[in-house]
Amino acid sequence: MLLSTIFPVLLLTLLITGGVVEAAANLTGTFTEHSIPTSNSNPINITIGSDGARWFTEGVGNKIGRMTATGVFKEFSIPTSNSSPDGIAAGPDGALWFTESIGNKIGRVTTAGVFTEYPIPTASSRAGSITKGPDGNLWFTETSTFQIGRITPAGVITEFPVLSSYSAPDYITQGPDGALWFTEQQGNNIGRISTAGVVTEFPVLTYHSLPTGITAGPGGSLWFTELAGNKIGRITTAGVVTEFSLPTAGSYPLEIVNGGNGTLVFTEYYGNNIGRITSTGTVTEFPLPTPNAQPYGIVHQGTGTFWFTENSANKIGEVKIA
Repeated sequence: MLLSTIFPVLLLTLLITGGVVEAAANLTGTFTEHSIPTSNSNPINITIGSDGARWFTEGVGNKIGRMTATGVFKEFSIPTSNSSPDGIAAGPDGALWFTESIGNKIGRVTTAGVFTEYPIPTASSRAGSITKGPDGNLWFTETSTFQIGRITPAGVITEFPVLSSYSAPDYITQGPDGALWFTEQQGNNIGRISTAGVVTEFPVLTYHSLPTGITAGPGGSLWFTELAGNKIGRITTAGVVTEFSLPTAGSYPLEIVNGGNGTLVFTEYYGNNIGRITSTGTVTEFPLPTPNAQPYGIVHQGTGTFWFTENSANKIGEVKIA
């Protein structure tokens, strides 16, 4: 099923930590939604593959999904049953790499659908996010065992402990400084790990904010979401943190990507919006066509075009912001 709706701009205000207020820009968001063939598949994270298609994890469906720009789906069943795939990233080898949060493995699938799985050395690590690193390897978080993992394209895994106990590292991304940066949900920190495995941590300003998504953004900084804090955070590579409050209360900002042109775009899980924030803190929100769709993962493809998963609606969405 294909839905297409154009939503007019919402004129909103943003309270920046420190009391500055800015008005939102005049923008529109055009949405298209595509229903996933497997019902109740629980789509989570999404990326763009080397073939130009959108690849995503199906947490309950136990599949890796592929969708073309025109909405043609193909799904690949993961060899390990009930593995609960979560994070996914395009690898340096042209394949897709993903985490199996219950299967305790890192998976690899070619664009033709051929799987390889690599067991994580530490049991019950509950791997979460995964990203391509600057060193030609893949890096991933281990939420339950408080470690950062590295896997080579040949499948060799090394694990590095995070400094804070019970930190629950969640999302990870490549930083502008040649290191990997990650969020610590329970530790309430932003972490940095060098490719040699040296970890540094920086506290988030808002107490128990549950930092989650993170991406490299404009100005050489990292930007992150705060689930409980209902804010978007920015951290410089020197560790200076600034926070921006969101207009919709309890919106639950989740994943965030660099939107280009000095902007960041993010999902609001309970707010049911796609949000956009400029580098100066101006926020615009675009409501999804499907109520309670619970947008989750998001990826940027092309100028102003973003693809995202709809966790409860069981769809892949597209929004063009103009």
